[in-house]
Amino acid sequence: MNSVLGTCEHPYLQLSLKHSPFFRRTRLSLPPTFNNNRRRTQVKMASITTTTVEMGANNELLKKGIAELYDESSGIWEDIWGDHMHHGFYDPDGNANISDHRSAQIRMIEEALNVANVANSEDSSKIPKNIVDVGCGIGGSSRYLARKFGASCQGITLSPIQAQRAQALANAQGLGDKVLFQVADALQQPFPNGHFDLVWSMESGEHMPDKRKFVSELVRVAAPGATIIIVTWCHRDLSPSEESLQPEEKELLRKICDSYYLPDWCSTADYVELLKSFSLQDIKSADWSKYVAPFWPAVIRSALTWKGITSLLRAVPQRPPEWWTCLCKVVRNGCLGWKTIKGALAMPMMIEGYKKDLIKFAIITCRRPE
Repeated sequence: MNSVLGTCEHPYLQLSLKHSPFFRRTRLSLPPTFNNNRRRTQVKMASITTTTVEMGANNELLKKGIAELYDESSGIWEDIWGDHMHHGFYDPDGNANISDHRSAQIRMIEEALNVANVANSEDSSKIPKNIVDVGCGIGGSSRYLARKFGASCQGITLSPIQAQRAQALANAQGLGDKVLFQVADALQQPFPNGHFDLVWSMESGEHMPDKRKFVSELVRVAAPGATIIIVTWCHRDLSPSEESLQPEEKELLRKICDSYYLPDWCSTADYVELLKSFSLQDIKSADWSKYVAPFWPAVIRSALTWKGITSLLRAVPQRPPEWWTCLCKVVRNGCLGWKTIKGALAMPMMIEGYKKDLIKFAIITCRRPE
């Protein structure tokens, strides 16, 4: 397998405690060697080839940062773009607009089901009846799948605010008896073995610091014959002659990671190799980058509307004096309460990554043997 630590492969990212709290909490999968009164504490890098999470307390900080990011930003996202917190699936030859964004997100779900051949059979026994949504956001996919298949669905997220909002929306839509949400770690799911006949992960894998553990949990909760669908951000596949990404590629991904609480990226090929190692069947993958390319420009355009700007500013706990100077300072330093704005400012880097064919939007599907 090619190198799977494609984001930034410096042995350690060296940061002093004089740096901001934000950066001390972000690049956690490549943990820093902290300089605290000249005492250094080294933490091993995690690899997706490990079978256990090796970063201990640092992983707890990573989870805390992810939860805080989505606690802050989910309401803004829902207000502007609706309850599906993922990319849309667009016509690559067309121009995406805000009005098409929500329908494109539904197309994303339907296209994923089509690739995985879920419920394309006339055999009613193949229709999923028990679904898990891993990294559920505010439950858009869970509710859609529950309605589509008449299934029960359980969603998990690290964000308490997301879980509460997801359940409130399910209850309001008459789905409270079919769809349940809770705060839980995707690497330690609170479900018994073999419990679900559809295991769904829509854009959550990029947050997982241990990709092998992530996949192993998806497999563990899947029932015999269950379908597993992973839609996630990846970096490009490495060529046979490459040991790692290029330095400038690593640097761009590092900056994106700092904004979105992402650990190490891996490639689609790495995911496929992982699924093979678990003896899964019908493994398929596809690069959907061209179908999602219009997403980030559309999001930026909507963020630059008056509604988008005022929503972003509402993410700030209070309006500071001399607000513009202070805004620049806190965004730069990553102060608590400004994660959403920092994430918004990173959107052009996502566009750059797609244009350079560095970032890939991948779907990987498979089936657990009967």
